[in-house]
Amino acid sequence: MIALGELLAALLPSRALVFLQGDLGAGKTTLVKGIAKGLHAAMPEEVSSPTFTLIHEYGDPARVYHIDLYRLDSPRQLEALGLDEIFEREAVVVVEWPEKFARWLPRAHLTVKISASAGARAITVESARESLTPH
Repeated sequence: MIALGELLAALLPSRALVFLQGDLGAGKTTLVKGIAKGLHAAMPEEVSSPTFTLIHEYGDPARVYHIDLYRLDSPRQLEALGLDEIFEREAVVVVEWPEKFARWLPRAHLTVKISASAGARAITVESARESLTPH
């Protein structure tokens, strides 16, 4: 998953929105470790799940924002995060559990779906091309 994240990072423009979908333990945060490494924002061991803090920033200045919406219950909580400002930054913004708030998140994005079963993973990537602003 780290190698895949590095590959994905090499393909992303400097400003991108990536939605990660998958069950708990599917490898979403591990993929972010690879993205952060590929963008020279952080080493894999420095990247952790933002499940309780909700947002982690990597790089100086921040080049990767890792957002986890799993513990949020309402659009009001989502609004309080100030994501609109983050989405406008020159950075790769990776959002776990976006399906919980699909109505309130930007429609333009790249989606990576991860499913895991019997020790194997299936990964699909869907792109809404207007979400990717070229370098």
